[in-house]
Amino acid sequence: MRSSSASPAGSTRPFAPFEWLIAGRYLRARRKEGFISVIAGFSFLGITLGVATLIIVMAVMNGFRTELLNKILGINGHVVAQPLDGPLTDYAAVADRLSKVSGVKFVIPLVEGQALASSPSASGGVLVRGLRAQDLGKLQLVSRTIRDGSLENFDDGGGVLIGKRLADQLGLRAGDTLTLVSPRGAVTPMGVTPRIKGYRVAGVFEIGMSEYDGAFVFMPLQEAQAYFNRDDDVTGIEVYLDHPDLVGKVKPNLQEAADRPLYMLDWRDRNKTFFSALEVERNVMFLILTLIVLVAALNIISGLIMLVKDKGRDIAILRTMGATRGSIMRIFLITGASIGVVGTLAGFALGMVVCWNIETIRAFLASLTGTELFSPEVYFLSRLPADPDMKETVTVVLMALTLSVAATLYPSWRAAKLDPVEALRYE
Repeated sequence: MRSSSASPAGSTRPFAPFEWLIAGRYLRARRKEGFISVIAGFSFLGITLGVATLIIVMAVMNGFRTELLNKILGINGHVVAQPLDGPLTDYAAVADRLSKVSGVKFVIPLVEGQALASSPSASGGVLVRGLRAQDLGKLQLVSRTIRDGSLENFDDGGGVLIGKRLADQLGLRAGDTLTLVSPRGAVTPMGVTPRIKGYRVAGVFEIGMSEYDGAFVFMPLQEAQAYFNRDDDVTGIEVYLDHPDLVGKVKPNLQEAADRPLYMLDWRDRNKTFFSALEVERNVMFLILTLIVLVAALNIISGLIMLVKDKGRDIAILRTMGATRGSIMRIFLITGASIGVVGTLAGFALGMVVCWNIETIRAFLASLTGTELFSPEVYFLSRLPADPDMKETVTVVLMALTLSVAATLYPSWRAAKLDPVEALRYE
């Protein structure tokens, strides 16, 4: 009798329908197995939230880095060339030579200096940059974000461009007068006197990065030379490349093309500490949030061990009917892995939905709580970015699936090792 019933079961292929059927019944716990069902529910919830949190956090940190990088490199040169052997009076010729180097997008000579910006209502420190109108037009991050005013007759009008945050702080708009105060003014018999001069606000731009919108003032190049006592020279030349990541290959060619001693500093050196800190924070967050998935996987182990103990009689009956050790192992493997796989897929779906609507969610939560959840003064950006990376997302999903399946191996092996007599002792 046993041999006739054992033959079909023994010849059944792996992951046969009856194995899925029994595993499905174990997942639908009855009243006396309610505690096991609770553990399985928390395991499912933990994996779902863990995967979703990992995807969301990594996407936000990627978006944060991408937005900052685009804005920093959109308004600052990828390579800054400064003179080493005297004033850079031949900046036009040097800029022309640098612009002909392969990989260079455009070159901008500029005068840069610090000043105090004031209005009848407030004052604050600013960074003044003197550029030609044709060069300012190349900085699309500025020229395309002018909300009030225009660049028309910028070189001849004597006006300045200021950021929206600075305009709000000083209570100014296009057409108003901005007063700039520089400590290095005219030289008199009594010493150096501060230079105070008023400029018409020609336009207000909004880059979307609070540090720039609140500190930058763009001025015509000739006016900046006069204001900062530059004798027809510039403080430096900014070089913008087609591909910023290739700056290491292009920089030696720029040094050779300059045909004069120049100190060249690229964007990686200027922002090394900042982006290194972002990378460290990103890696640490990944490790910390992975623990959530790991804890959920450990819950699967405890839940399956309890299920194996509870189903000792069932295991004995199945083994007596001819079920192989492999079939018993696969039944509990399917039971535990189903929690992990479904939880991972649910977490992936939840994470992607949140990433695609993160700014809407942020605005809703901010209005609901009456607080500013993403302050531009703290995080530099005016909106919360999210940029899911496909490789990272796949890595998170595969990691969660691997942990979920690995967590079922020991309980499943333990169930398969029980013989019918030992299994009955669990009851």
